[in-house]
Amino acid sequence: MNQILEEISNIGVVPVVAIDHKDDAAPLADALTKGGLPCAEVTFRTPAAEESIRIMADQFPDMLLGAGTVLTTEQADRAIAAGAKFIVSPGFNPKVVSHCIEKNIPITPGISSPSDMEQAIEMGLDAVKFFPAVPSGGLSMIKALAAPYHTMRFMPTGGVTPQNLTEFLDYPKILACGGTWMVKPELLATGNFEEITRLTRQTVRTMLDLKIDELTLPFPHTGNNLSDALHGLINLSSGSTKELTISCRYLKRTIYHLEKNGATFRYDNAKYDSAGNMDAIDFSDAPEEFSIRLIEKH
Repeated sequence: MNQILEEISNIGVVPVVAIDHKDDAAPLADALTKGGLPCAEVTFRTPAAEESIRIMADQFPDMLLGAGTVLTTEQADRAIAAGAKFIVSPGFNPKVVSHCIEKNIPITPGISSPSDMEQAIEMGLDAVKFFPAVPSGGLSMIKALAAPYHTMRFMPTGGVTPQNLTEFLDYPKILACGGTWMVKPELLATGNFEEITRLTRQTVRTMLDLKIDELTLPFPHTGNNLSDALHGLINLSSGSTKELTISCRYLKRTIYHLEKNGATFRYDNAKYDSAGNMDAIDFSDAPEEFSIRLIEKH
């Protein structure tokens, strides 16, 4: 899979944002990044979209930026020139899809039927946007489409909420979910970026679902990278223990997010299931005399 799409999969949730004023672009990028989602799909529904992408790309070069609601090749070119690394469209426009493929820019066009899927496969795509997700049948429809088209992965957008997020992400054919609930229009209108950060952080916690699986005594907050990363995503009290096992919902995504927060892992001693998927790994920078393992809880 394309490297950009792989990173989107690791992030897990793509905030879909409509920016009316370019001055909101930088503080919004900062709020999303602080909240743990260094990614955004900036929709081309507003005149400020192109310049907002440019500002975010310039000031937050590590952020994964895409352009959404792209309807024409001209919009795609403007978005790419501004710094967009991927393109999202609400429907399947063969001309726009072909144009992005020629430019080697990942595109996830919107689909909602087998006919759309046939076109996507014909053009060599391995990921599509399922839109509007819930009105089009939700997860049951995605599963029905995935049955005959088993190589395709989906990014459902439209009706995804914190309440049904993990229901979608639990299905292995889901690349990631697009969502708007972290960046509500009223929050942007009032400049409430602290609330955007809070909702974003809450989304990451809901998605990863980190829990203490085995603990004899509470874990210390020692101030090193691992302890800071864990205390940002899970409630840990002070104390000491020899062994700590933390479970998560999606191991690969959790590793990605914890590494972004400074944690490191011992890949040389990772554990794999019978299908060859990693299901356990140890932290490499645990406090002295501690053994800390991250496992995927099924």
